[in-house]
Amino acid sequence: MNYVVVGASAAGINGVKYIREMDPDANITLISKDEYIYSRCILHHYLEGIRDIKALEFVEDGFIEKNQINWIKGVSVEKIEPKQKVLILSDGREVSYDKVLLATGASTFFPPVKNLKEAKGVYGLRNLDDAIEIKEKAKDAKNIVVMGAGLVGIDALTGLLHYGKNLTLVEFKGHMLSIQLDKRAAKTYQDAFTNEGVTQYYDTAVQEVIVDEAGAVQELVLSNGLTIECDFLIVATGVRSNVAFLEGSGIECDRFGLLFDEYGRTSDESVFGAGDISGRNPIWPAAVKEAIIAAANMCGKKRELTDFFASKSTMNFLHIPTMSLGTPDAPDETYQIEIQDDGYQNYKKIIHKDGVIYGAIIQGDLSYSGVLTQLIREKINISQVEKSIFNIDYSDFFHLTDNCQFTYND
Repeated sequence: MNYVVVGASAAGINGVKYIREMDPDANITLISKDEYIYSRCILHHYLEGIRDIKALEFVEDGFIEKNQINWIKGVSVEKIEPKQKVLILSDGREVSYDKVLLATGASTFFPPVKNLKEAKGVYGLRNLDDAIEIKEKAKDAKNIVVMGAGLVGIDALTGLLHYGKNLTLVEFKGHMLSIQLDKRAAKTYQDAFTNEGVTQYYDTAVQEVIVDEAGAVQELVLSNGLTIECDFLIVATGVRSNVAFLEGSGIECDRFGLLFDEYGRTSDESVFGAGDISGRNPIWPAAVKEAIIAAANMCGKKRELTDFFASKSTMNFLHIPTMSLGTPDAPDETYQIEIQDDGYQNYKKIIHKDGVIYGAIIQGDLSYSGVLTQLIREKINISQVEKSIFNIDYSDFFHLTDNCQFTYND
């Protein structure tokens, strides 16, 4: 069997790894624009200078050779011909496949703000090339603005804290990390960044980029009426999936990205998908899980995807650890909310309904995260547990069977 995987990030690398495990004799080709295998989740460590490119790797030395992978790097896929089962590369080469996993990820989305796309001094932070350029050119900047307070925006902000620049964060929504955190948990981080000298604007949009005579960003006009100085702008307002090469192929996409089902299958039986190319779950654990599922089904072993990992985020900005599971806010009044809060950096919040936990935030002391993860992952009903929802332990929902196996109580 001739397998091809496109993309060398979380989904692509885990795809080739699991295909090799399940089919030791297969021909496996990896195609990527990237020339390194690195974690996008820790690019801020590169900006901070605490990791070099080698330290960003998430595979062991000799991974490609050990798994006998033909790696075509430094090129992109320009077109796919599903009927002929051929990929056309940016250097003109053609690569045939029996089955292909598409994991081309996503790119920075530049919102329709006046002069934003044309201005010099405007950057995204999505890949290693972006990080290298930001690290080099930010040294000469004076007023750096990060546009967007999601995970990528806060990564960028954290990476630039020690550069000695004036740092400003502008966020359209009401608080930082609004997908992962509620206002209370976000405030812990917001206060910590304030203590680091970061100016922050929430419920505020960038309405216009004012450029100088050379076309470089000079000021930003905000929706709150202020105009702020800015000679270096990082845009972190979302991503768009890399699916341009699919145009005209007949493989189905929607407005977010590539469509694939719980088995990783697309509308073409020989084409599978995983990771950010879907435009839906831009976090590392989701990409890994999707790749493993797709790889298994490519190799003929039927496995089904659950969406649990799509809603789990962990972070540790400014040495404040936080884990978010499921929804950070109750969808409606039928859900119950339990909170433990020491008024400082230890905060727990659990959202439940009819004995099932749908969301949780743990900040500071994460010692309860293992139990909570298990309760949510397995959808264990806790309505019969009489102790506090913050004191449940494994003995409350495991029991021992006659053959000495642990299992869950229903």
